[in-house]
Amino acid sequence: MNLTINGKTMTVDIEGDTPLLWALRDELGLTGTKFGCGKALCGACTVHIDGQPVRSCSVPISAAVGKQISTIEGLNDPTSAAVQKAWVENHVPQCGYCQSGQIMSAVALLREKKQPTDSDIDAAMSGNICRCGTYQRIKAAIKQAAGSLT
Repeated sequence: MNLTINGKTMTVDIEGDTPLLWALRDELGLTGTKFGCGKALCGACTVHIDGQPVRSCSVPISAAVGKQISTIEGLNDPTSAAVQKAWVENHVPQCGYCQSGQIMSAVALLREKKQPTDSDIDAAMSGNICRCGTYQRIKAAIKQAAGSLT
């Protein structure tokens, strides 16, 4: 199967019902996307498919064929740069495990809403769990990134 990932066509030779997460990590070496729960509950495996954040552990690769897939490794636009800068400046990561999924969700939010409200942030980030509890810093970083994009 041919997949378009981070703007490049990549070929994988695995079963169509294999979760996209495993194709990314095991077959293509894109290990920035993390395995967390395997049930689409924690958000660690968040990627973008056609610009929308999705949990790659629950998407079969057959459903991703013909779509634009973006992983944390492929973020390279002004919105993602603003989010990553704000993440560092707000000291968001502790253990860091959930961060790629958190960043992918935050970038998707800011691409859709340049000035999100607290409710918008809460809704967009609600599917991302941080065991270290850095939720206040995550929210502050999203607000800072939004402010830098105006």
